[in-house]
Amino acid sequence: MQAYQFIPAAPATTSVLFASPHSARSYPDEFLRAAQLDELALRSSEDAYVDMLLRAAPLAGAHVLLGGVPRAYVDYNRAASELDPALISGITVRAMNARISSGLGVIPRVVAGGRAIYAGKITRAQAQDRLRSYWQPYHDKLSGLMADTAQQFGKAILFDMHSMPRDAVSLRNANRPDVVLGDRFGASCRLDIVDDVAAIFADAGLRVARNAPFAGAYIAQRYGLPSVGQHVVQVEIDRGLYLDEARVAPNASFADFQALMDRVVVALADIGRSAGKTAALAAE
Repeated sequence: MQAYQFIPAAPATTSVLFASPHSARSYPDEFLRAAQLDELALRSSEDAYVDMLLRAAPLAGAHVLLGGVPRAYVDYNRAASELDPALISGITVRAMNARISSGLGVIPRVVAGGRAIYAGKITRAQAQDRLRSYWQPYHDKLSGLMADTAQQFGKAILFDMHSMPRDAVSLRNANRPDVVLGDRFGASCRLDIVDDVAAIFADAGLRVARNAPFAGAYIAQRYGLPSVGQHVVQVEIDRGLYLDEARVAPNASFADFQALMDRVVVALADIGRSAGKTAALAAE
């Protein structure tokens, strides 16, 4: 198993980068043997096929970084310190957060619906081996990409791509969003960039919300540093637009939505070739 898959731009012509940390779908044999859930249940944690929605990025001049192992095995969008004492032997956490308490630490204890992955605990050595073999190389690569891109273009803009279950937003909300943009309430990205991103998705016919119910997790927190020219927007896309969630397989609308995302990805990449539409207008 690889720690990540890097798809380089051909060549890099934009300060925009795309990442999909949760779309890996190849499970280690030892993990499948240890899990008490079947593979279909384990796959409910994936941002399934989000990687295939980014196919236009390399030709648009933007690098793509994909997680190498599934989220149920290692969650790249958590801090390495977010270890769950209810899952990992010998771990003592001084300050529990909501993610760890709910079983969604860096080594997850549960999948969607709160279903326990394991019948018992795993060892601290097993957890540390996963972090050393997968989590650390992924973040080393992402950190290097952000720094190199910022040096080359004067800034780096990361779109951290995810998917959300259809029921993640209230079913009673007639204006439920198709896309939720998370910028940690302005902490991880400059406002004019987020405005441009929102406009691109809206122009594609998608309803957009910001920071609710997803404001951005570890990747946005760690790499979103606008003061030094590093910007991160977490993008959550409604899975129901392209996925049969019960089967974790592309639905009948997948090809059409993939084509729509081709256009969106190209437009997002264009943000990194200019100061952005909002900033340009302000300068006039």
